[in-house]
Amino acid sequence: MCSYSAALELRLGSTETQLETHSAGNIDSPVLIVLIKSFIVFFFIVGSALRLRLDVTEKHLEGLRAEIAELEKQLEHLKKGNTDELKVAFSVGLTDSGPVGPFDEERTLIFSKTLTDVGHAYDRAAGVFTAPVRGVYFFSFTAADYLKGYMGLYLYRNNQPIIFNLDLNDHGGYASMSNGVALKLEEGDRVRLSLPASYRLYDDSRNFSVFSGFLLFAL
Repeated sequence: MCSYSAALELRLGSTETQLETHSAGNIDSPVLIVLIKSFIVFFFIVGSALRLRLDVTEKHLEGLRAEIAELEKQLEHLKKGNTDELKVAFSVGLTDSGPVGPFDEERTLIFSKTLTDVGHAYDRAAGVFTAPVRGVYFFSFTAADYLKGYMGLYLYRNNQPIIFNLDLNDHGGYASMSNGVALKLEEGDRVRLSLPASYRLYDDSRNFSVFSGFLLFAL
């Protein structure tokens, strides 16, 4: 557009020079009319070019506005998706009653104290977490005892043992152990902690023995 303005200024200057020259020589009016018509035609051509350039610019701006509107729409969709994303997290304590075990046979531990339960995927009555969606989950536990002897835990995915933790409290007094694992679960898979036969744990209102888990991401 600047080139058009420069050309217009150059043409104006040339026309003025010609007019001054012909005026000094007492030019006939037909010649003057031709010069004026030439200037008008040139101005019309330049104006048409400017209008064409403006139309192209406006069409480009319309395309940019459409792209921006589409990006804003996608952003809103992503925001809504993050808001609607399933959230799953739980943390439960074993008991307030003191010693748990030993038992004559292996037994699923019932963690009866709910510390956190987002998504309601942990069943306190059965002691089992059930995956609400296919995804990768992280589970951790801390277990304690205060008497001499063995304490230990199995972590199961369905009926498959994934982790076995064992510790011998040979000094008496409080002792604890912890572990964690990331597991890929299908919807409906079940995760639980189990106390081996003849092993013992301890918990009270201070939450020495805790089982936790949460959804890292859905698949």
